[in-house]
Amino acid sequence: MIDSVLLPWAGRALGPLARFVAARGIEADHITIAGFIVGVLALPALAFGFWGTALVLILVNRLADGLDGAVARLGQPTDRGAFLDIALDFVFYALVPLGFALHDPAANALPAAVLIASFAGTGSSFLAFATIAGKAGITTPKYPTKGIYYLGGLTEGFETIAIFVLMCLFPGAFPVLAYVFAAACAVTTVLRWRQGWIAFGDGRWPSVDERPDHE
Repeated sequence: MIDSVLLPWAGRALGPLARFVAARGIEADHITIAGFIVGVLALPALAFGFWGTALVLILVNRLADGLDGAVARLGQPTDRGAFLDIALDFVFYALVPLGFALHDPAANALPAAVLIASFAGTGSSFLAFATIAGKAGITTPKYPTKGIYYLGGLTEGFETIAIFVLMCLFPGAFPVLAYVFAAACAVTTVLRWRQGWIAFGDGRWPSVDERPDHE
């Protein structure tokens, strides 16, 4: 919901670190993969109830997710980098609720399953819209640094990480937090379906004023 506001600020904040890393020959794709590996380690940390460790791993994963883009923009961003970034992000997002489910199946398995199902809705609608927009050669002015058409919504990257942080800080509240966020994701999915229905309804990409990301 507020990613478009935060992204420019994050890019400026990460600029010095990105230049430091790039000067040492570390490529953006290497950061993406390393960040994903760190994120995967959050799964056993959550499963064993090491909430502080899991929180740190999640935040490091998100730092790497921002840093890889900043490094890529110092050179020439690639399609492979854009692919890795979004593909690995979606897997990481699903691993966090899975970790809570493994920790306490009796209390957390059902809300985790509902949350992961809601992620399938937001993820599939996001990628379906991006695919059609890519065919039309359209980019979004609100997210000019993204490698694909980035369709916003009620639940975007910032909101997802915020809820993960809350889950790690208050693990006993995971079921409530999962259901609340799943409901918000469902709203995002329905809104994206509507946007796609309108945008692609007659086979003609709408004018700038009609585009779903136009303000």
